Order: sequence, then structure tokens, then C-alpha cells
Amino acid sequence: MKAKIVRIGNSQGVRIPRALLESARLRGDIEMSIVDDGILLSPVFEPDSGLSLLFMSQSALSDWEKPEEDAAWAGLQ
Repeated sequence: MKAKIVRIGNSQGVRIPRALLESARLRGDIEMSIVDDGILLSPVFEPDSGLSLLFMSQSALSDWEKPEEDAAWAGLQ
């Protein structure tokens, strides 16, 4: 896909079509790096995004809700 470098204020940029951004999962913050023959744009993933999904899942917490464990703890008090 070809694109033109355009003037944006005092800078220059490239307009990236929405379909391409969605396909590459690019939104919000991105990481830019220079590679041998161009510029590489990569998505920045938040380090806790997977953990928040895990904690939101009720099935992940079901192991903590066992009546036999409650009885065992009650005997220790």
C-alpha cells in the first residue's frame, strides 16, 4: 500500500487508513522504531491487561469458595 507524507502543522506525517490500524491492532500509544529499510510501528500493550481479565473472571475465583476449607479454618480459631 502506498501513502504520501503530508504536512501536519509544523511536522510531517502519514495518514493510515482505519482498516489498516484495526488489522494491526494499533490504537492509543504505539512504539516507533527504525528498522533497516523503514519505520516499524508496534502496539503498546499494557502489562496488566491480561491480569485484569483474569481477576474479572468469576471462574478463576471459584476455587476459594469451598465449604470444606471454611470448616478447616473454623477449627483453627
